[in-house]
Amino acid sequence: MAHLFTPYAIGNLELKNRIVMAPMCQYSVTAKDGKPNEWHFTHYTSRAVGGAGLIIVEMTDVEPDGRITDYDLGLWSDDHIAPFERIVDACHAHGAKIGIQIAHAGRKAEDAPVPVAPSPIRFDGPQYKTPRALSTDEVKQMVEKFAMAARRAVKAGFDVIELHGAHGYLIHQFHSPLTNQRTDAYGEDLALFGVEVIQAVKAELPSGMPLFVRISAVEYADGGYDLDHAIEICRRYRDAGADVIHVSSGGEGHPGKRRPGNYPGFQVPFARQIKAELQVPVIAVGMLDHPGLAESVIASGDADLVAIARGLLRDPYWPIHAAIALGEKPQVPVQYQRAF
Repeated sequence: MAHLFTPYAIGNLELKNRIVMAPMCQYSVTAKDGKPNEWHFTHYTSRAVGGAGLIIVEMTDVEPDGRITDYDLGLWSDDHIAPFERIVDACHAHGAKIGIQIAHAGRKAEDAPVPVAPSPIRFDGPQYKTPRALSTDEVKQMVEKFAMAARRAVKAGFDVIELHGAHGYLIHQFHSPLTNQRTDAYGEDLALFGVEVIQAVKAELPSGMPLFVRISAVEYADGGYDLDHAIEICRRYRDAGADVIHVSSGGEGHPGKRRPGNYPGFQVPFARQIKAELQVPVIAVGMLDHPGLAESVIASGDADLVAIARGLLRDPYWPIHAAIALGEKPQVPVQYQRAF
């Protein structure tokens, strides 16, 4: 059997294969109320029909002003639970497990009247505003908002929670020296905010429910941190309760002298080194939609799971087609079997 299609288990989570649908914002909440609508239902359910082992719902924010745009999903109210539960139940009915990525955009909240961040440092671009630095008490309140969002996600039936600590959003802003210039405890210890969020969220999860954390392994802006810094941050996050590290890169600013590879598999070495250094399960992501490449990442042990992003936008049935390409018998819904 192709390694890509072997089962995987961590805690109480059992996946039928190693294929993860990466979280990708849809900017489609037309009512601007944070609730998923028919677009989201069709979008996620179709990938469950297509055979993904795990679907991670796009960045979903802990407060209205934490959204990138007003068209993003939210989990700041109990009113959000039922619409998400409908999606969860449908994905389960088609054999997929489903998680949700909980986040706050921080200084990258484009539609917030006044964004908040660790420090009042503006992200470069005409759509961005200078953020207001959170007070120490407000940071502690933000930790509680993450916990409450996780509680609602559990009530909605999600199998996994992922915290977005990558791509220049709030958790990343706290653990980056570029964006955290605080003088309180959250500036003295760059990992502290992320650690407290992980601990607070973990306390809301049933025993055996895994917690993923997405991390940017390197920053590309001049003066940005390197992999050694990310490994130490991940070590703290692992020790705080993170079960799986989802390894991406960049997003903190415009690239300088160091630039992202932007070729298939360019982020896999980051995942491989984090896994080797910390002995923690990892997800690799980034242009891995060639079936042979995805297979090699799992077969070589570089990562435990592969996240497919744009490849699953182009082809909701990518897992079925990948199975065929790798010589596997695909798991096809009964209604579609005549086509295969």
